[in-house]
Amino acid sequence: MTPEREQRLLQVLRRRQPDLTLIADKVHKPRNMAALVRNCDAVGIPKMHVVKPDHEYRRYRGTSRGSDRWVDSIIHPTLDSAIAAVRAQGMKIYAAHLSETAVDFREVDYTVPCAILMGAEKAGISEQAAAEADAHITVPMMGMVESLNVSTAAGVILIEAQRQRKEAGLYDLDRMPAAETARHMFESRYQKIASHCLTAGLPYPEYDEMGELLDPEACKALLAQRA
Repeated sequence: MTPEREQRLLQVLRRRQPDLTLIADKVHKPRNMAALVRNCDAVGIPKMHVVKPDHEYRRYRGTSRGSDRWVDSIIHPTLDSAIAAVRAQGMKIYAAHLSETAVDFREVDYTVPCAILMGAEKAGISEQAAAEADAHITVPMMGMVESLNVSTAAGVILIEAQRQRKEAGLYDLDRMPAAETARHMFESRYQKIASHCLTAGLPYPEYDEMGELLDPEACKALLAQRA
């Protein structure tokens, strides 16, 4: 890895927003899922939560353009599991949902720890999701259509979250856990080793806070065994 590439990665990781996330509740179209991942990366979200649809979940990589390397997708069997995960981090939940109590998406505070909950295509969010949310938000429509595509709507909302957080100076603070930064640096420096370990179900070899291997020779032997 070149020094320039290293500094670029560190710059990106240090702007990550660990207290901002997105919940995709049974979004089933792979292209939409990939676009949601890309949206998350664009605004510095390190992890998103995915509630599996009723049929098999498949990730489509064509639209994410490698963003899935930088955004961890946490897969949940149920919405209860996803909600419990974000609540454990002290997050509010803003659900994209047209209801009598819904407010313009620009009227809520995204500088607090929060999760944006997006529902499935056509069906939207479930009754449970609507009940669990701290607020319902909408993107005002001026045309004949009643709503945007799920990935487009998420992008619009997340850009507003980015704007608020940038004005609050949150992107100027390095709030990523050191262990997460080190892991991403390792995976970028040693893509073949990381891929081998993931495929084989092996733990990563030891590395330092910058993702540098502590025992390079042992890793060479590991890759040689695979060959």
